Amino acid sequence: MMSEEIMKKKMRGFTLIELMIVIAIVGILAAIAYPSYQESVKKSRRSDAQGVLTGLAGAMERHYTNTNSYEDAAVGPADIGTPIIYAIKSPLDGAAIYYNLTIEAADSSSYILRATDVNAQDGDGYLELSSTGAKSWDRDDSGGIGAGEACWAKSCGG
Repeated sequence: MMSEEIMKKKMRGFTLIELMIVIAIVGILAAIAYPSYQESVKKSRRSDAQGVLTGLAGAMERHYTNTNSYEDAAVGPADIGTPIIYAIKSPLDGAAIYYNLTIEAADSSSYILRATDVNAQDGDGYLELSSTGAKSWDRDDSGGIGAGEACWAKSCGG
């Protein structure tokens, strides 16, 4: 009788095979979930950059209201480069910077704003917003706006 009780006590617990199966299942779930998580984080950062670009456009319009021109809103020569009338990074309130903001072109009647992904390895390209409200996204990170990249949505035509 005593040995039967000892055997029952020894049989409690998990076998190595059972633990390996659980670890394999967790590994498979993690392999599926992690890329989705990474894409979600990228999408969130891109969305924040779009919001910050829209805020910079608002600052450009206020600057135009005060000076009757979009010129002199940037640090660099020819009125391009880092904005002096708004934040220079996205997100606005974080220690980490995911996008740098620049004024790509500005004259007395128009401008082009850009948010460039600082993590080039992400392959997320850059976002642009013009004074006409035209939005573009170098989705394939080719260095230029191509066919089907004339909006901020992934489902643009083209």
